[in-house]
Amino acid sequence: MSETIDRTHPTLAGVSDTGLLRSRALLGGDWVSAENGSTQIVTDPADGSELGRIVCLTANDAKRAARAAQEAWPGWAGLLPQERTTILRRWFELVIEHREDLARIMTAEQGKPISEARGEIDYAAAFLEFYAEEARRPNIESVTSHLPEAEVEVWREPVGVAALITPWNFPSAMLTRKAAAALAAGCSVVTHPSIETPYSALALAELANRAGMPKGVFNVITGKAPEIVGAWMDDPRIRAVSFTGSTEVGRLLYRQGADTIKRLVLELGGHAPFVVFADADLEHAVDEAIKAKFATSGQDCLGANRFLVERSIYDAFCAAFADRTRALRVGAGIDDPDIGPLMNARAVAKQQEHVDDAVARGARVLCGGERHAAGALFFAPTVLADVPADAKIMHEETFGPVAAIASFDTEDEAIRRANDTEYGLVAYLHTQDPRRIYRTSRAMRFGMVAVNRAKVTGAPIPFGGMKQSGLGREGSRLGLEAFTEVKYVCRDWEQR
Repeated sequence: MSETIDRTHPTLAGVSDTGLLRSRALLGGDWVSAENGSTQIVTDPADGSELGRIVCLTANDAKRAARAAQEAWPGWAGLLPQERTTILRRWFELVIEHREDLARIMTAEQGKPISEARGEIDYAAAFLEFYAEEARRPNIESVTSHLPEAEVEVWREPVGVAALITPWNFPSAMLTRKAAAALAAGCSVVTHPSIETPYSALALAELANRAGMPKGVFNVITGKAPEIVGAWMDDPRIRAVSFTGSTEVGRLLYRQGADTIKRLVLELGGHAPFVVFADADLEHAVDEAIKAKFATSGQDCLGANRFLVERSIYDAFCAAFADRTRALRVGAGIDDPDIGPLMNARAVAKQQEHVDDAVARGARVLCGGERHAAGALFFAPTVLADVPADAKIMHEETFGPVAAIASFDTEDEAIRRANDTEYGLVAYLHTQDPRRIYRTSRAMRFGMVAVNRAKVTGAPIPFGGMKQSGLGREGSRLGLEAFTEVKYVCRDWEQR
């Protein structure tokens, strides 16, 4: 069957600019189909209805994309920085202009509540705006010479072609966070969006074209990840790879990138602790706990997974948190609930597995604990209390709307248990003691620490983790580093 997109689908029918509804891949500036006619069904996770079919390109197509990007790269890198700024800035403006349409496309294929989808579009646009400005920054450093009659300079130059692999949970923001930095640095890019949520990436590609992106500079290649990404990992033309996804796949890419010594940025799994001390503002801590746990229906690498609460306020926190969780509304994303569907049946099964395992080990179910009547991919927002340290949920990323709570007695115990994980992406801390804030923030082995709040991300900050949560940073000026080479030039002051 040929690639299609159902413009009569109730959510997609509200898209006013139907030119954003793309089902073909963007390769070398052209919208292309698969030579063998291969396609993949894309469904609405809220009800399982078919949204359309996306083209599934091959490894040969992935290599064609790498060649197109390689050929386009010198022209893009050779533009004046302000010329790249103009295109990125125009892309940003178009994303803002089409915010509602982009949000509807995302909700249709990802299931995210529509208000959260709008928020993600704003988040995605912020990276385009930020890196449009960064593209104009001088890329030359003056270094005091250590040699007589020598002039020393350090330049930053684009590495070449960058491959960007993005996940299904943030299909727009993860693309712009990577692409805007690479493009600002002067790289051309090939991108692979999740086969489950391709339409958001293709809509952004359409807007990039409208913004004046030169042909071949920005390519979106849809298909099965092992085939597409595998071809890029073997291709010496791909000089940098940025991936957001599971730690398991990150390890695989790390190994595959060794033969061609690729630059790697890996934003991998998380297993965030949410630590609440007795001196915290309890009501505020509960408010932020709801945000940290249930945003994106819990399908967020920043999602709080383990709630560690000091014993003297443990019962009060559990009761208040469970009450708030029971009040969360569950439903299809277009109806703007608090909790939408999970992405697939595997995700639902994992929620049940973690609940059943914790209960078998002595945990109490305060609310939820089972599939929700809203549909096959819905799971009830769940709170588990008295979860023992050996429960699976205390060691594995749940990636869904299940919260596990346990008590602690001392600060040292809280820090030890928070750090007791191979992951190190983000930790949440609630206390009003400034000395404790400093001590615990220093002691926690996480790339980001959120103190007395849940939201910490944004374009100007360096996003990334420690340990097996990844390598490198995205966002901020540090987000440019993986896409640039450092060149040192030393020359005589005088002609000989």
